[in-house]
Amino acid sequence: MSFISSEVGAKLARIREAMERAGVRAGRSAEEITLIAVSKMHSAAQVRELYEAGVCHFGENRVQEWESKYEFMKDIDATWHMIGHVQGNKVARAVRLFHTIDTIDTAALAERLDRAKREFSMEGSDAAERKEELDDKVRAGRLPVLIEVKLDPNASKSGVSGKDLPRLVEAVLPLRHLELRGLMGVPPYCDDPEKARPYFRRLRDLRDATRAQMGKELLLALSMGMSHDFEIAIEEGATEIRIGTALFGERRTA
Repeated sequence: MSFISSEVGAKLARIREAMERAGVRAGRSAEEITLIAVSKMHSAAQVRELYEAGVCHFGENRVQEWESKYEFMKDIDATWHMIGHVQGNKVARAVRLFHTIDTIDTAALAERLDRAKREFSMEGSDAAERKEELDDKVRAGRLPVLIEVKLDPNASKSGVSGKDLPRLVEAVLPLRHLELRGLMGVPPYCDDPEKARPYFRRLRDLRDATRAQMGKELLLALSMGMSHDFEIAIEEGATEIRIGTALFGERRTA
């Protein structure tokens, strides 16, 4: 078993305690909320240490970065989330490497992922020997996905607009190899986490309105909230939070 430093243990304990407090304020149990450790630009050793401490969901931003860590991670029974934008030329690799894609923002991307997942699932058993395949549960079943909603008005930010969300949901639902789990969003950054509350509330309201419009039990997941504002996100209904800096410290710059 890997050595777990007192610093890592203390950081994780503080996050868990804050999740519990926020859950109490919202009348929810912290057990309803999934902690996703954002491991982008952090080493495989750091990821392994958090896994040994009890974290079992990790988020990566780049296909190529995760590929570089794979050889050191393939024995870890964790769930790997793609939380960055998936470029068209990396769709097939993303489908082979990640258990869930959390950043669908166009019908075209959803369709490409659906095709790639179908093709991967149809490959022969010898594909299990391919270096890029993570494990059997990547291949099995439908690929869980989230739709990314644009909460930050900055033009450079990705995500579907609120008004176009129902149309995208309608495009994703019929795809046989994808499983639409819910929505994710990132509000504009502000030092005061309370200022993120209206954005989190808007994402929850969009989720609820879309579910009512579709008349189905879907879009249950709400992935929102990061190191500086996750308690507010939990109060507003987050079912998944994405924590990087508060667990790993500042990222490497190269």
